[in-house]
Amino acid sequence: MPGPDDAKVLEETIGRYNDAWNRQDVDAIVALHAPDMVFENHTAGERAEGEAVREHIARIFENTPDLRFTGRRLYARDGLVVSEWTAQATRDGRRLEWDGIDVFPFENGLIKRKDVYSTSHAPRAL
Repeated sequence: MPGPDDAKVLEETIGRYNDAWNRQDVDAIVALHAPDMVFENHTAGERAEGEAVREHIARIFENTPDLRFTGRRLYARDGLVVSEWTAQATRDGRRLEWDGIDVFPFENGLIKRKDVYSTSHAPRAL
């Protein structure tokens, strides 16, 4: 029987997580985080920990209400997922897109960290 950090189980978990991001469902997103979770966007220089992660994500959605992600590749192994994606959103009246990756270490089926690296500082105009 596979455990909560088995690669196949984590692939399904990240699928639910990505769907929650595209629905902008903060409750569903946070439910997949460990209580001491660290969300760090290295490109933007942003970091939130523990309970502050909920507010940080809610603020992302407030600032970009049409933000959506399309997965490009997913790499899952026991205890770790790396997800490549393309994001689209409207900023200053312009439709933009950028690429990125998220690195997710897991513990007991919950996300311990979300490390984000992206080209959001130099997005492409659509």
